Amino acid sequence: MKNYRIYINNNTLLVTGVMPKQISKIEQLDTADFDFLSFYKNLKKRSSKDFILISKNPKELFETIKKKLTIIKAAGGLVENAKGEFLFIFRNKKWDLPKGKVEKNEKVKVAAVREVEEECGVKIEKREERLCKTYHIYEINGKVILKRTSWYKMFVKGKPKLIPQTDEGITTASWVGPDGIKAKMNNTYPLILDVLAAESLV
Repeated sequence: MKNYRIYINNNTLLVTGVMPKQISKIEQLDTADFDFLSFYKNLKKRSSKDFILISKNPKELFETIKKKLTIIKAAGGLVENAKGEFLFIFRNKKWDLPKGKVEKNEKVKVAAVREVEEECGVKIEKREERLCKTYHIYEINGKVILKRTSWYKMFVKGKPKLIPQTDEGITTASWVGPDGIKAKMNNTYPLILDVLAAESLV
């Protein structure tokens, strides 16, 4: 059964079929009359950080939530070079992975490669099937946006020089070995940890 983890600033909402085994505290919400927009508006008043909705049909419940939101599709990549190092970018004072919005009539997997190549100045040699999807909520001009990002594992030949796309706010692009990833994880977004976990890197 599929889980849907939605990131909302420093909060998370997990839509799932079963209560996960976990150490951290999580508040269970009632699915019967759940309204995402009122939950979102009152989030700052709540003391809990993590929330869970348990449903016999998580996909159906997630689709109901999506209908209330403006969807933006994005795509990105977890890129590995010939030395087994991974491509990280530094943007908005945090370590991140290259990604961007899918253009109109563009295929998501094509957008993923284009964004990585544009943001880091590399040529992708191979793209595998989708690694995972992440969901992130934010607000623009009073609209509540759900950004759905599809992530793909990618490969480059050798260890190419990286050219960060500075006009996109990227100040650094670097190759990081598996032993250096942990240090980067102290200053990144929770959804990036999900992408790395999908490749068993954390």
